[in-house]
Amino acid sequence: MQKPVHGCIRQEQHTSCWVSAMSCLLLAFFYVGSLYVWWNTLPRDHPSVIKRRCASVVLVSAVSPAFVKIWMHLADITVEESLWELMGVRLKGFIPASILPLLLTTFFYLGPLVQSTLDNPDGFTGELQSALDVQTWRLCVQDSEWLRNQVVAPLTEELVFRGAMLPMLVPCTGATAVIFIAPLFFGVAHFHHIIEELHLGQGSVSDIFLGAGVQFLYTTVFGVFAAFIFLRTGHIVGPILCHSFCNSQGLPDIGSALNHPQRSAVLFSYLTGVLLFLVLLVPLTDPFLYGSRPACSLAGSQALEC
Repeated sequence: MQKPVHGCIRQEQHTSCWVSAMSCLLLAFFYVGSLYVWWNTLPRDHPSVIKRRCASVVLVSAVSPAFVKIWMHLADITVEESLWELMGVRLKGFIPASILPLLLTTFFYLGPLVQSTLDNPDGFTGELQSALDVQTWRLCVQDSEWLRNQVVAPLTEELVFRGAMLPMLVPCTGATAVIFIAPLFFGVAHFHHIIEELHLGQGSVSDIFLGAGVQFLYTTVFGVFAAFIFLRTGHIVGPILCHSFCNSQGLPDIGSALNHPQRSAVLFSYLTGVLLFLVLLVPLTDPFLYGSRPACSLAGSQALEC
């Protein structure tokens, strides 16, 4: 009698995993597909294109909780917390979840930040004044490209690719493997840029595919970090703020650092920042600081690995 029961359990888990995978694929398809509802010949950075696409992804992210709710019904998943808490939208632990992951990311970018300070004629004071300048911020919020990169993209992508997808995948993959599997959806989703660049003739085919490969690599790596932060803190605000900060900084320019007049100081700051990031990664994401982590509870026996 015991063997058929075990077989039934395995079959139910297999079916549940297919439901989870297909739900994530469908959500990713809707997110990327919504960008092409407004298909035209204008480049992606044209203000009118940005505004329409922002409206589309905001709509998809707004209905992403419905995907999770339907998945919970189909996979027969029940949790004590609310749906929004499961997706990382909660108040308990909000302040440390807003500050500490962003501080970690700042440590990682210590090298570029020091380099920018050294290049500023007014030094640290000039950098600080620039960061706090009200007029600069006013111009930023009026710039559609800035709003897309710093607000809409981080908010919608994190809610969809972390807040919605991670809870759906955790029961199948476990708490550890999901950190590396879920970001693949995020990385692959960026391949749609190939279509636009080929259509508009923005470079040779080889350059376009090479650029897409590089983008897949760094978006997937960031996705691993964001998934780790989400599972360790149980909050979506940390990944959103880190995503926005990384978008503002871009990839570290190692070539510029190697050729900098104060190369020793710049390279030392790069090394120091990476070491601080690695050393503080686990302590600053200690679950003790953030309270319960609803998504981790779905990992069953692997919940302690979160």
